Amino acid sequence: MAASATPRTVDPSAGVLAVAYSGGRDSTALLHVAARQACSLGLRVAALHVHHGLSPQADAWLAHCRAQCEAWAAAGLPLEFHVRRLQGRPAAAQSVEAWAREGRYQALAEMAHAAGAELLLLAQHRRDQAETFVLQALRGAGAAGLAAMPAAQWRADGLLWVRPWLARPREAIEAYLEEQGLAFVDDDSNTDPRYARNRLRLAVWPALSEAFPAAEAGLAQAAAWAQQALELQREIADEDLRKLEADGGELDWQGLTLLSEARASNALRAWLQRRLGEAAPASLVRRLLDEGRALTTAAWPCVGGALKLYRGRLSFMPEQAGPAAPAASWLDLSRPGLHPMPDWGGAWQVEPAGAGGLPAALLARVEMRARVGGEQFQQQPRGVARSLKKCFQAAALPAWARQGPLLFAADGRLLYVPGLGADARGLAEPGEARLALRWRPDPVAVL
Repeated sequence: MAASATPRTVDPSAGVLAVAYSGGRDSTALLHVAARQACSLGLRVAALHVHHGLSPQADAWLAHCRAQCEAWAAAGLPLEFHVRRLQGRPAAAQSVEAWAREGRYQALAEMAHAAGAELLLLAQHRRDQAETFVLQALRGAGAAGLAAMPAAQWRADGLLWVRPWLARPREAIEAYLEEQGLAFVDDDSNTDPRYARNRLRLAVWPALSEAFPAAEAGLAQAAAWAQQALELQREIADEDLRKLEADGGELDWQGLTLLSEARASNALRAWLQRRLGEAAPASLVRRLLDEGRALTTAAWPCVGGALKLYRGRLSFMPEQAGPAAPAASWLDLSRPGLHPMPDWGGAWQVEPAGAGGLPAALLARVEMRARVGGEQFQQQPRGVARSLKKCFQAAALPAWARQGPLLFAADGRLLYVPGLGADARGLAEPGEARLALRWRPDPVAVL
């Protein structure tokens, strides 16, 4: 689940918040606290239970959770119970943990949306955070892994996932359960040593805590520092990619190699994340940096397709060309902001322009359609119009990056070509309100 890059706030008019509720001690305490607080705030709480179908006790856990929620609701708490059963089994190369986690997150998101919630609470606490940091460190993770779990994060599913107890020790949760006399279930899989987290909890954590009593707090703090480092890496990568990434999504490879090794690696990883939709393996990043410095034309296989280096630019070419280009459509791009075009797999970024740019009035009605051949593009105001093919060649745009969408004025004039920019014949006159366009084929841009 990718995180959204766009900061947002929860709509208070929704009137409902969701809580992931397994029936275990942590989620039981969180659900009870949330329901009590919601009662005084006039909110409803949706308890979301996922039946994984992996344990013989799963049906009993479901019955317990349902009965507990019904009892609390009968006592006056504004609570409703939702359940989703996972279907299927892990794939051949997929671990049970990964399959269950992915299925659980998807089920939680679907149930939260169905309940009308934008806010989803999860019950991980400080020891969970410390354990995650240790496990990631043992795997050789970088800042993204060592950052462990964020306290709050907007996800690509449109929900704000919040872990309000990441700074709280487990003992405080246990004390609340005892104080309130709350019943909970014990997952027998928590003692199964086949799972890495269980081995850490059972064999390592007791000795670590005895030798270093402040280990839990210290490791959780280290995760917080890693989160800051990760945010700084992302900010630097965004700054570098604003200079290195072309409108069509290609990466200026020559410009990348001028950066320091650490900064080039950081920018490349961020660019690959955008193009591939997931974190690239460290081995691929290292191979690109090692081999690409001495080459002008090359190709490397990757998830979902191939990476191709051509005339100093690195591009991602999907494995399959996909369906035919969408039908032509009319748009209003006269307002600054991000205008998602899901059918085209991208979005138009519209911003005020201090110099150059297209007339805002002209952009109030424009046609977006695919290239059909024969289009002429003029790069400079005093230049001459040339075929798009020649312009693409001059700009070193590879063949796989030359497909639309193109923008045309209502009178049929070509206005904008991704990778080339605005046609000089349509630029705003002095005194006209003007806007700058950019086509962003990045999947993150359409969230």
